[in-house]
Parts: sequence; structure tokens; C-alpha cells
Amino acid sequence: MTTLTEYLDYSNAPDQLTGGVRRIPISTPKGEFSVWIKRVGNNPKIRLLLLHGGPGATHELYECFDGYLPTEGIEYIYYDQLDSYYSDQPRDPDLWTIEHFVDEVEQVRQALGLNPDNFFLYGQSWGGMLALEYALAHQQHLKGLIISNMVSDVQGYNRYAREVLGPQMDPAVFAEIRQLEANEDYENPRYEELLMQHHYTEHVLRMPLDEWPDSILRTFKHLNKDLYVHMQGHSEFGMTPNATLGRWNRSADLPKIQVPTLTIGAAHDTMDPKHMEWMAGQVQHGRYLHCPNGSHLSQYDDRQHFFPGLVQFLRNVDDGKF
Repeated sequence: MTTLTEYLDYSNAPDQLTGGVRRIPISTPKGEFSVWIKRVGNNPKIRLLLLHGGPGATHELYECFDGYLPTEGIEYIYYDQLDSYYSDQPRDPDLWTIEHFVDEVEQVRQALGLNPDNFFLYGQSWGGMLALEYALAHQQHLKGLIISNMVSDVQGYNRYAREVLGPQMDPAVFAEIRQLEANEDYENPRYEELLMQHHYTEHVLRMPLDEWPDSILRTFKHLNKDLYVHMQGHSEFGMTPNATLGRWNRSADLPKIQVPTLTIGAAHDTMDPKHMEWMAGQVQHGRYLHCPNGSHLSQYDDRQHFFPGLVQFLRNVDDGKF
């Protein structure tokens, strides 16, 4: 068990002066760049690398982890992917691919010295897609995998948005959203207004907009919209058809995942929680964590279930009791 003194000790570490912040060089076919990371704490057995959503969002999505994981002695590492706000931004769409981001995560892993004795990978939303893709390519380096608030089939995500969540809205609102989408009028301010008031506050973060945490407001402010639209589309209300992730489907590959895996779903999520539960049964060693009060950002709106479940998984895997 790591003591509090050991956990907080940054002495003689290369990132002591910066409080855990450093930049990691990344090699790409388009040149050399760097990405921003911040390490919090020391734990040689549990090192949790955080993959943010978007694509094109930031590590700020996870700032609430500071209020929960240090007391558990868990080391975690914030990380802004290339072209996200705190990292280099070459803004080259040729790099906006799953293959690039998987390779980037692997370069980050190597730079940080993460290995099967300590490397837990957490991804939420797009980060969950990336975590799954990384595991399919490099699971020999993992100790555990966490896929949060992301299904394994984009078409299932789209169906859930259109057939389940949409009809829960006021019919006039849902009809107006569908019409704006049919017209591809995504830049119309009315489109964002409708989604923020009737979808995001119900299924992305279940708080009134004026109560959203500053970390989430900064994430939206810092979003790389070009990257987001290119890969995901124009909103969290399903993927836009021409987005590059629009046909992504890894459901058939889930049984290949051998490492202990936690999937996290929420009752009010943009993703179908039943699908998240199904995924836990498809991998070889899976567990499902349900957040009954949560939505897409359940670390904020159902932290009472999210953090105890996440910590228990990390502890169980570390103790060999998973």
C-alpha cells in the first residue's frame, strides 16, 4: 500500500518543478510534435491514463477526479491528444484517424514507462472508442481497461438517439431538430440552442446550464470543433453521417479482449446502458458498472456510484481478485 508521503512525493522527479506537467514528443508521418500530460500522485501498481472524449475535447473533462482519486492513493495521468487545446495543433486532417491516435497512445505509454504491472487505460465517449482500439492492438501492455459511456457500435448509438432519446423530447422540439438536420443546417444557432436546452442537460450532464462546473465550460470553450466535426459530427445527438467514425463497429471483436475490463453506463446517457452491460459480457473478463442517476458525464452527475465503482475495479484487479 502506497503511503500518503510516498504518493505526494515528487522529489527528484523530472516533473517536480512543474507539478507533474510535461510534454511528450510524438512522431508522426507529418512531423514531430508534442502532447501535454500531467501526472497526479505516485503509485507503482496503479497508474491510470485518461483518454478524453470529443474528439478534440480536453483533459478538463476529468478535473473532478482530483476530488476523489488522491484519497485512494491512485496515480492518474491527464493527457491532451494531439490537436487538442493544451497539445500541439498541426491541424492536419490526415492525422485525424483511429490509427494515428492509437499509435499516439502507445508513444505516450512508452514515454511514461507504463507496463502490464501498472497500466490501466480509461477512456470515455470517443476516449472509450480509442481505449478499445488501443486494447485490440496492444493489450499485452495493459493491466486493466475501462470503457466509459461508449458503445461498441456507432449505428447502435445513432439508433438509440433517434428511436429512444429523441421521442422523449417535446415532439415539436424533436421535429425541429430533425428538420434542421435534414437541411444540414448545423451552423444555425437554433440547432445548438435546442440541443443544449433539451438534450445536453438531460443526457450529457444532468445539471442546469448555469450550474455546469467550470471544468466542463472550459472543455467546451477549448473544443477543437474542426476535429470534432470531422470525426464525430456536429453534436452528441448521434453521429453525422459523413463523419469519419460514422461506420465504426467493434462489437464482433470484443471477445478478443483478454485483460480485465470495466464498462460504465448510465441510465440517462446518450449511449444505451444495456449495450454497455452487454459489452461487459462479451469481453473475456468483464464487469459492468451502472450509474442510475448519471448521464454521459456520470463522473459529475452520479459521482456517488461512479467513483466507488471505478476504485473498486482498480483495487480488485490490483489485488488479483477480479
